[in-house]
Amino acid sequence: MIKILGISGSLRAGSSNNIVMKIVAGIMPENVEFTIYEGLGSLPHFNDPEIIPPEVEDFRHLLKEANGVFICTPEYAFGVPGSLKNALDWTVGAGDFDRKPVALVTASSVGDKGHASLLQTLTAISADIVEGGTLLISFIRSKLNQKGEMIDPVTSEALRSVVDALIKRVEWCLSATGD
Repeated sequence: MIKILGISGSLRAGSSNNIVMKIVAGIMPENVEFTIYEGLGSLPHFNDPEIIPPEVEDFRHLLKEANGVFICTPEYAFGVPGSLKNALDWTVGAGDFDRKPVALVTASSVGDKGHASLLQTLTAISADIVEGGTLLISFIRSKLNQKGEMIDPVTSEALRSVVDALIKRVEWCLSATGD
């Protein structure tokens, strides 16, 4: 069983990004256990303490257990939402993303600056940004209906392609390590 950890950069339950995460959960193959991380808002501000807070330990444990990570985030003030950046900051010294396959979807009004910024951060923490595993969905609200369904077939297909690219990369990594 492949384990993928989903991380939404939005704390608002009804956000477009959380809707996209639910759509992604529905298109994951049967051999994938897809867990959406719910603790982003409860992580304390990063301050490099001597004793790691339990919420951070839990987050790091989920990352360690995951074979890959799927991030879906909005752009906020032309950058990465603070809560998501804070979570990533907690992983820098521990190397939790080191060579971990990561797919990134930025779903926002525009999103290009936040997407580019997060790609730089993921590179800095040595994440394995999957080829074909990034997607910028501008004007996301126009692509979802009132029921939280994707109504844009091009975006639906692009999301499937990102999921497929992530799964293929994870499978390749697992076969390379013999797991």
